[in-house]
Amino acid sequence: MQLTEKHKEYWQKNLRLTGILLAIWFVATFVIGWFARDLQSITILGFPFPFYMAAQGSLIIYVVIIWYYAHTMNKMDREYGVHEGDD
Repeated sequence: MQLTEKHKEYWQKNLRLTGILLAIWFVATFVIGWFARDLQSITILGFPFPFYMAAQGSLIIYVVIIWYYAHTMNKMDREYGVHEGDD
């Protein structure tokens, strides 16, 4: 099956979005943990930044990433005519 230029553009945008969100996930999950000792001086709501990120911050980021991906993909699906339902 040959992909049309519109399909290639759709998948290119999808992969770009996925890559950017994966990079944000990586930073929130691993980079902040790796530099936890260096980030101790920053406080959020009275807690050290690494502790806050481990307790709540990273979870908030994960939920925002999931929401943003779903929202953006729904919009992109409608734009490229590959959405499901709502007919």
